[in-house]
Amino acid sequence: MMSATSTLAMTHFVTLADTFDKDKVTPGVLGFIVFAVIGGAVWLLMKSMNKHMRSVDFEETPEDGEAGTAATAATAPRTSKAPKPKTS
Repeated sequence: MMSATSTLAMTHFVTLADTFDKDKVTPGVLGFIVFAVIGGAVWLLMKSMNKHMRSVDFEETPEDGEAGTAATAATAPRTSKAPKPKTS
């Protein structure tokens, strides 16, 4: 059984459907679903990126184990710790 309000609402939708241009292309439900999935994927990627960026330590620590400040570590000359090639 339909109530008076649902009947009134249906008559408004019918009049809107009559004025709809059938030659006009619209994205429809599939376009909304694709847009929503892309939006959700971007949100998940941003959440993951924020988690990984919080775990990054941006301060440089001294390599020789001395308890120095960040200023001394930044001004210290950088030396290469690469192993030297073996010669026979």
